[in-house]
Amino acid sequence: MKFWDASSVVPLLVEEADSSRREAQLREDPAMLVWWGTPVECVSALQRLVREEALTADAALMAEERLRQLESTWIEIEASHPVRLQAHRLLRVHPLRAADALQLAAALVACGTEPGALPFLTADQRLRQAAAKEGFPVPD
Repeated sequence: MKFWDASSVVPLLVEEADSSRREAQLREDPAMLVWWGTPVECVSALQRLVREEALTADAALMAEERLRQLESTWIEIEASHPVRLQAHRLLRVHPLRAADALQLAAALVACGTEPGALPFLTADQRLRQAAAKEGFPVPD
């Protein structure tokens, strides 16, 4: 099982530079663990691509359908007080945006005290560095 942040899920929805790598990671281990807010972040990314005219509205709808298919199979870390507390701590020690702190906090809550056992997938460099400092393996 791997923790997937939104930046690693979007390439499963639309063709991007690292889509084939993310698809291979999903084939290798189809058990996805995600934060509760990941679907919202994914739709936000898709709609940004539509506004930038890098994606058609029809393609975005198809991508959202793929997102719903993934949602039906993944394990979701719910919004909770422990996630919020971890996010507060992470914001004090790492230069993260709020949503990224919540992503990392959800992964920490999911793994308990053993981040070394849960690979953390992200395309975000700042989040990658924070996850590594917290003890997660961060594969490409």
